Amino acid sequence: MSNSAADRAVLPQTVWPARGRHTGPDSEEVIRRILRRRKETGALDDFVEPAVPEDPARRVFEARWRVDDGAVTVRARLTLVSQEGRQAGREWQLIAEADRPWDDAWPSPATMFWPDGDEAGDGGEAAWDYLPAVAGVRLRTVNPLPSDDKEMRRVLRDAAKDAWCVNLVVHEAMTPDALGRRPLVRRLPPGLAHRVVEHRASPQQFRAVNWALRDLGVEVPRGGAVLLPPDPAPAGYAAAEYAVRSVFLDGSEPTELIAAVSRFGALPRPAPEGAEEALADLRDNWTLMTLEEELARERKLVAQYSEALEAMTRSRDLYRESAERAHEALAALRDTPAPLAALPPASSAEPASPLQQLTRAFKGLRVPKARNETSAPMPGDETGKTDQ
Repeated sequence: MSNSAADRAVLPQTVWPARGRHTGPDSEEVIRRILRRRKETGALDDFVEPAVPEDPARRVFEARWRVDDGAVTVRARLTLVSQEGRQAGREWQLIAEADRPWDDAWPSPATMFWPDGDEAGDGGEAAWDYLPAVAGVRLRTVNPLPSDDKEMRRVLRDAAKDAWCVNLVVHEAMTPDALGRRPLVRRLPPGLAHRVVEHRASPQQFRAVNWALRDLGVEVPRGGAVLLPPDPAPAGYAAAEYAVRSVFLDGSEPTELIAAVSRFGALPRPAPEGAEEALADLRDNWTLMTLEEELARERKLVAQYSEALEAMTRSRDLYRESAERAHEALAALRDTPAPLAALPPASSAEPASPLQQLTRAFKGLRVPKARNETSAPMPGDETGKTDQ
């Protein structure tokens, strides 16, 4: 696995990315239902479903809301992508951007489009948080690692490659009770809860999980946790700084774990595959604008057209000035007689041009004078004979 981020752009700190797969039916209807519900409760300012004429299989949803007591505006764009070969469900990508660097205490953008908590109950609505890259692995819940060592290694390797999310591996020091089996990701700040995948290793899997993590260059402490390096790894990533020695699965606040995940989330993040295009799509093709935003956009366009027109006018004036100077120089050159002494004498040794040779050939031709018909009779002419 490559841990180099040199060939990837870094996402701005104002951006919140996520992706997943909805396995239930009618993904579009689920999103429309939740968006209407969020607008009715005031969580959203507005939403829209713009058309995508170039790709009928895609569906795009835009939503806008405010956070931090209305001081910050968040714009988000969710795209549903068709999946070939699957019976049901759709993959989705979500990019949200705020007016200032993202605060993990703000609501998760995923909950503006998808159901969460008690409202995720009917019609397969809750099945929106599966990872596209790893079968059966989900956000928002505990994912027990496979009992087969090779399968465990494959799951962790494939999960680490998905830079859209943060992968957390927790080792259980002892078999937890019902309280300890609750997902730790539910204790994270809202802005992280839907971007962190929680993998659990049972007490007897301690050696196997570290064997599986060996290729990734990290190790989970016994009864602790570790964050997996994504591909590519963020600048400044050091595996030892994101390993937590003790995680108590007794329902208490995992303070050290939350701090490690928050530090990890604050690192400059290389853009996951497809995130740059999704962010450009959000910025360039955004349609859900207020009247003030539309007016600002039109003013910006007018300013751009004005600058372009001014540049064209300057170029035209410079061209006209250059042309006038060229005409003046040409006129002055024509009015000045050329000095004959300066002309080189014609050399007889120089070969004649083809035109000169042809002219000389014609001059050498001599056309014969016309005969006088009365003085020079033609042979056989009876009138030219003498009388005998």
